[in-house]
Amino acid sequence: MKHPRFWILYFSVLVFLLSLTGCQQQPHTKLIVGMELAYPPFEMTDQQGHPTGVSVDLANALGKYLGKEVEIQNTSFDGLIPALKTGKIDLIISSMTATPERAQSIDFSEPYLKTGLCLLVAKNSPIQSITDLDQPGKTVAVKQGTTGHAYATKTLQKAKVLVLDTESSCVLEVVQAKADAFIYDQMSTYLNWKKNVDTTRPILKPFKEESWAAGIRKDNSELLAKVNEFLKDYRAKGGFEALGDKYLKEQKEAFRQMGYPFYF
Repeated sequence: MKHPRFWILYFSVLVFLLSLTGCQQQPHTKLIVGMELAYPPFEMTDQQGHPTGVSVDLANALGKYLGKEVEIQNTSFDGLIPALKTGKIDLIISSMTATPERAQSIDFSEPYLKTGLCLLVAKNSPIQSITDLDQPGKTVAVKQGTTGHAYATKTLQKAKVLVLDTESSCVLEVVQAKADAFIYDQMSTYLNWKKNVDTTRPILKPFKEESWAAGIRKDNSELLAKVNEFLKDYRAKGGFEALGDKYLKEQKEAFRQMGYPFYF
């Protein structure tokens, strides 16, 4: 007959193991998609506060393709990768550039959009390129956690890099002549110029080309394969063209006239 202390130890270990099982991440019944709803027309909210935009439509189309209900989780951009890695969300669709640095911690789908980094400067600024900007006494605004932030920190040797939390704050620094330029993607730079035509000027020729892709946990190769299948099917059926016409018609025409290839 086993000693009573054996049974005490046995049940203690059993309870401990059961508690660990209960703490494990359970698969989501919904497809939980993380994005920062502060980047129109890609990620935003409508007048009723509901998620809308290019990425929201894309996420819903993916959910339909997979036969799963979609839940959009609004998350700050620099919190998206941590949320993905800890299982709070299933994937990221948030105008995220697929970079080698990010690919060390998460996987990326095939690219679904091509863009590039460019500049928003003051209307009468003599700046014509990123080279003109990297000079002593110049200040460059960047949004925290973006590829513009990463580029400026790594590449600009002489200019001061001003890191801010929001896109609107960066634009305001240029409008108020507190910063000489704001480094951001082409589409957003175009839109920010249209909102501030009296005080700003866009330099839309990209000095660094980029691609956006969906972010997926490294242990979820099955979802990665399905997302890639969806993107191929969605493009073949004209889904991206329809998104461009719905949300970006003016921009598509403007970029065509300026000779820049359009995105999707």
